[in-house]
Amino acid sequence: MQLPVFKNGKAAILAVFILMTILHSNAQEKPAVEKSQFKINVLLPGFVYEHGLSNKNTLYSELSSGYGYTSNSFGKTWIFYPYINEQFRHYYNLEKRAGKGKITSHNSGGFVAMSAFYNFRSISTNNNFLSENSSITVAPVWGFQRTYKGNFNLDLNMGVGYNFEKNDSGLVPVLNFTLGWVIGK
Repeated sequence: MQLPVFKNGKAAILAVFILMTILHSNAQEKPAVEKSQFKINVLLPGFVYEHGLSNKNTLYSELSSGYGYTSNSFGKTWIFYPYINEQFRHYYNLEKRAGKGKITSHNSGGFVAMSAFYNFRSISTNNNFLSENSSITVAPVWGFQRTYKGNFNLDLNMGVGYNFEKNDSGLVPVLNFTLGWVIGK
């Protein structure tokens, strides 16, 4: 068998272009999570760092503040407490979103996660009125994250978890909603 010989440069250029197009279409990278991402939350002031562990998994670390309203036989009061939220996230639909032409940058996608919240003792509680203890909540959650133009970020996740507290432990609903901005890129 004899290979064809190109007598003019145009045919050779066309053949190279076709070969490169075929190779490029087969070598396109699958969407993956960011290697690292830093966010500032404004709804509940705080900071988030999300570190990519693999193409679909991240470690999400949040230091933020929470607010609550409580009442008992002595009266009603607002409480303010800092908290830490750690999540191991698995983004399950990045390829599907990319296939539909939707954005996957800045970890825009749906995820499932194992979440652990540590709520510090309230810093606004009057011990004579109401004693608020620190607590730990562990929960599986489902959620989604989207980053829009200007790096505006929305993150929502929810589930049911178990809260461990000094005086009262049990099942609790878990809802975490953040609005803010991705810093960088």
